[in-house]
Amino acid sequence: MYELRRATAADAAALRVLIESSVRTLSEGFYTRAQIDSALLYVFGPDTQLIADGTYYVVEGDDGTLIAAGGWSRRRTLYGGDQMKDAADPLIDPRIEPARIRAFYVHPRWARRGLGRQLLARCEADAEAAGFETLELMSTLPGVPLYHAAGFHEIERLAPVLPDGVTLPVVRMRRALHRPA
Repeated sequence: MYELRRATAADAAALRVLIESSVRTLSEGFYTRAQIDSALLYVFGPDTQLIADGTYYVVEGDDGTLIAAGGWSRRRTLYGGDQMKDAADPLIDPRIEPARIRAFYVHPRWARRGLGRQLLARCEADAEAAGFETLELMSTLPGVPLYHAAGFHEIERLAPVLPDGVTLPVVRMRRALHRPA
């Protein structure tokens, strides 16, 4: 059994462990070892602003370990942990901009068991309740199948160059939130 709950600041250390395990294992075959190492150093990590905003969730196993995490945001940042930010992260207007789906990670032993979909459903409901009509995200290559299955469509493929010169192919995706009449 497991519990889906809001992340707290006390989860930061456990999130780092989850993120590293998820990225190192689930990215194999999609990214090189150099890309994985670079991404963990410069891109992937906890985003404490999401936690402070109350829009980041964790799934905790019976033994208290974090087995999945993911969230959404009403802020400008589209992807990346604290290490990518160098300035304030302003709020966006839900009437004209999409909510951001952010930082989804699943422990490899718990992959493909529906945890990502559960987190995504929670984030979609929250974003819709906050007045957003569209969702946007930047997916890693291993995440693309999940987001395609959830109705997201590809906007563009990018390969940002990280500070050490390594490129990290990612896919920007978007989906409308369907509101009942």
